[in-house]
Amino acid sequence: MPLGLLSAMILLFLTMKRWLVLQIFAFYISFVNSYSLVREYSGQSFFDRWNFYGGYDNLTQGNAIWVNESYATSQGLAYVDGQGHAIIKVDNITDVPMGQNRSTVRITTQDTYDLGSLWIIDLYHLPYGCSVWPAFWSFGPDWPQDGEIDIIEGINVMSANQMAIHTTPGCTQNTQNVSEYQLGISGSTTNCSEPSGCTVTETSPNSYESGFAVAGGGVFATQFDSSGIFIWFWSRSDIPASISQSNSASMDISRWGTPHASYFSSTCNISQFFSAQNLVLDITLCGDWAGTGDNYNASCGNSGPTGLCYQDCVVGPGSPRYDNAYFNISYLRAYTSALPSPTSTISNTATVASATSMTSTTTTSTPSPGYGGSTWQSIESSDSNRDGWGPIVMLLIAAPIVLIGSWPLMFKRRHQGIQAAPPA
Repeated sequence: MPLGLLSAMILLFLTMKRWLVLQIFAFYISFVNSYSLVREYSGQSFFDRWNFYGGYDNLTQGNAIWVNESYATSQGLAYVDGQGHAIIKVDNITDVPMGQNRSTVRITTQDTYDLGSLWIIDLYHLPYGCSVWPAFWSFGPDWPQDGEIDIIEGINVMSANQMAIHTTPGCTQNTQNVSEYQLGISGSTTNCSEPSGCTVTETSPNSYESGFAVAGGGVFATQFDSSGIFIWFWSRSDIPASISQSNSASMDISRWGTPHASYFSSTCNISQFFSAQNLVLDITLCGDWAGTGDNYNASCGNSGPTGLCYQDCVVGPGSPRYDNAYFNISYLRAYTSALPSPTSTISNTATVASATSMTSTTTTSTPSPGYGGSTWQSIESSDSNRDGWGPIVMLLIAAPIVLIGSWPLMFKRRHQGIQAAPPA
């Protein structure tokens, strides 16, 4: 066969293949990007469905006491302000003597959220300062076996937010050509079971420290899906209209663009390494990241006479050192996908036919790294029409996956066009 004819045939095949993928994908995207609200934490009822930890930080070995609800409320460490925003803060009043730890807060949702979930948090201020280590993250009921997602995390006075996932061995992040699929910068390790996990550092400005509040805060969104875990960040002026103008009852993510962190299922089987997740907000102090070695000394080594995190920060007066160590949260919303998952999910006591579910736990918190409770209730979609579409949509999705393994193409930059599969 003449070389020119062969080339023409190959080009025609690739063109037809791309056309097929785009047509099928255009049909699919109208389903996968549609989410319905299942829980909103906001206003005077913000703290109603959270458990307060009530114990020492035994997760990061921090110099913090995560106090119980009654103490946090009475001491003004967790409250709703006059604007209806939830405030979670470190004690900046007490003069802490040597040998004691400083009071702060960790809260965990009573609800757990399964594959097919979307979480959006709108904040006006993030905690920062020497020794301060805040996080907004999630974990499965058998931590760390059921995975952890770090959405907001930073230490001391670092300028950019760091995202990460933590798993048992077998989950990796392929960083080859990852810039096509995420805006952040991946860390040095691709093995998500390493202590640091698979990290991604935010590159957009004002994602942490004082710059975040000066810019009016911002929004973080996380898609927890069988296809992968994807995290976005927008400073206040850049928040998409689908969020800022939303009535909150539903959410369309089709115009969000490239995620800031992308963890594809092609190198990490999400349904294998993650189960339904509790959401957590906490602030610890010092510990095995913020308070150790170069992590502390790089920016905070001159904070006191000893050059040691606990002695120079935690001990002594709380103000002005911890005056900026607080979350100011407008709302946290949890959504569920309108599209059934291609795989079923098994909870503690029941098989959930759809991964677009939320379960609720009613156990009280105990001082352990993670807890999920034993009382589970499935809340499934009531839209009966979805059951009929499910098999058809799954068949249509399967075709391009088999052809080129390229279903996460929605996340590639729109100005580049949909060109290739995610890194494998």
